Order: sequence, then C-alpha cells, then structure tokens
Amino acid sequence: MKKILIAYMSETGNTKRVAEAIADEAKETGHDVTLAPVREVTADQFSSFDLVLVGSTCHSSDLAEPVKVLLNGIPAGDGPKLAGFVTHATWSASEDPVHREMHEKWAGGCSKTFERVAREKGLSFEGYFNCMGAPNPGIEEFIHNTIIPDEAQWAEYIEEVRRHPTEEDLTDARTFAREILSKL
Repeated sequence: MKKILIAYMSETGNTKRVAEAIADEAKETGHDVTLAPVREVTADQFSSFDLVLVGSTCHSSDLAEPVKVLLNGIPAGDGPKLAGFVTHATWSASEDPVHREMHEKWAGGCSKTFERVAREKGLSFEGYFNCMGAPNPGIEEFIHNTIIPDEAQWAEYIEEVRRHPTEEDLTDARTFAREILSKL
C-alpha cells in the first residue's frame, strides 16, 4: 500500500470530479489516499507521500496560478513521484488538425509546466491526463468573442464542451490512475 496525495484546484467542479475518479481508483486498488483542494495543501507535505497527483483548471494555456505556486514550492531532491491532470475548455488534442492546434494554443502549456517542475525539482514525472470541462459563463463569453466567433462553429463547440467531463472522461481518468499506480 502506497501513500497517495491527490491535490486539485477546481472552479466549476470539473477538476474535482476527475480528482474524485482518480481517488476512487486508487482506493479500490488498496492505497492510502488523501484527496484535498490545493488551498489545503503545502508543498512541504509532498515528501510524506509516495505519489502526488496534482489537478488544475487550465488558465491561459497553463495551470492555474495557485497550482503553479504550489508546484514551484516543492523542495528539490528526493520527493514523491509526480503526475498531473487538467480540465480545459478547448478541444482535446486529436487527429483533427484544427482541434490539435487549438489544444496546443489554449491548453498546451499545462503538461509542459508539470514536466518543467518535475525536471527542476528532480522528481519522477509519471504522466499527464487532460479532458474537456464545461467552462463558466465568463469563459464561455471570452471563447465565443475571441476564439470561436463563427456561430456554426460555436454551436458545435458549446454543445460538446458543456457535456464534459463525461462518464467516458471519468473512465479515462480512472484508467490513467491505474496506469500510474501500476508503476509504483
């Protein structure tokens, strides 16, 4: 049995739902799991765990600022293994070149920040999961006015994004957790 911390920042409940799915999977496989919002966690606590999974909403193509502050505060050295997960309001990277380009532009920095922090802190980075999450009304308005002004494209996008995270997304999050846990 390993000690696992799942720390998350969720503004609309999307990232929390993914965190809970990951926590459920870890508990079902017999691990000692602590699930907590980022605001209740300090980087100094990380050394008490074998694995830390950190979840964030995506802000301007990167992790939310409180999550970056937490990660940057991790002491360098022999820390836990690290994995990350994110919910975002853009298309997921896929075979569609337009969706892939939008994902890279609007959510692509998230995985890079996790990788950078792990490298700088000397932590083993075990993996990254992301899925769409329904945005709050202010972000919807920004996306419509700035990124997807075309009404036909907007109608397709908003119908899709408001469904997420779906049960399939949560199943994928559990699969991600299982894969990470198998490496411990």
